[in-house]
Amino acid sequence: MSAPDAPHIPVLLRPLLAAVAPVTGLWLDGTFGAGGYARGLLAAGADHVIGVDRDPLAFEMAADWAGEYGDKLSFSLGTFGKLDTYADNFLDGVVLDLGVSSMQLDRADRGFSFMKDGPLDMRMSQTGPSAADLVNTASEAELADIIFQYGEERASRRIAKAIVTARLIAPFETTLQLADVIETCLPRSKPGQSHPATRSFQAIRIAVNDEFGELLAGLQAAERALKPGGKLAVVTFHSLEDRVVKRYLAARSGGAGRANRYAPETEDEKPQFKLISRRAIGPDDEELAANPRSRSAKLRVAMRTEHPSGPMQRTGLGMPKISLKDDAHA
Repeated sequence: MSAPDAPHIPVLLRPLLAAVAPVTGLWLDGTFGAGGYARGLLAAGADHVIGVDRDPLAFEMAADWAGEYGDKLSFSLGTFGKLDTYADNFLDGVVLDLGVSSMQLDRADRGFSFMKDGPLDMRMSQTGPSAADLVNTASEAELADIIFQYGEERASRRIAKAIVTARLIAPFETTLQLADVIETCLPRSKPGQSHPATRSFQAIRIAVNDEFGELLAGLQAAERALKPGGKLAVVTFHSLEDRVVKRYLAARSGGAGRANRYAPETEDEKPQFKLISRRAIGPDDEELAANPRSRSAKLRVAMRTEHPSGPMQRTGLGMPKISLKDDAHA
């Protein structure tokens, strides 16, 4: 569905477009990246797509092809947690593709990957405290908490201790410097297994960019921004993200259930969403063959009801619990 010169394959685009069809009106791509979803939406019939990204690089890279869509495509530099502020009218649809983009991983100078050496950065917005700032200043307990909660790394305490010991000798400045220290704490990976630093790098990236805080804010903003009948499509890449999205949509569609089965029944709040698919949608064999990156991807889609939006508590959403002294890293 995307133009043939698109630099990266948008994951689960075909099932996403099928789930939200017919695609018409005003859409917002909250994680614009390389533009694959925005192009797909426009090709499928969207009248206008607003591309939102916190990374200025996304729009610099789009300059070569965006002109072909004329006034049907516009850009807003910002976070999807504020997506309800980027349009004057209610939206017909919102697409969110969570996590780090391929274009960020592929550039060593952005510091997201341990595959090539680069500055230990990981900032999607290219502003604020970097991964180096976090790794060099957080306490051992804070680092262990981040690596365990966001990376689900069982060796989190061992890794945190090794990081704190190493930074006494020299502060962390590069990706390979950090990856090497993490690698010493874990068994050598076998063929076909992920690199030992994978989970820790994921955790630090999530902390630096406040990805879970942003996710909840984005879901709430989409709820406020969508018109009745508007569609929300969210693509996740790991179980922690998917758990939050699943529970949020379940709670807002009236499917969360009662915490205590012996408590008297009360009238449920009128649901803000209706689930289009009760189960997550994954890649088919064709997509897996064409794009192995899609292996862990899950798509969840819901339709906005006419009932007004309201506050949403974090309790019960499965949000990882992290306590940091500096909220910039929360």
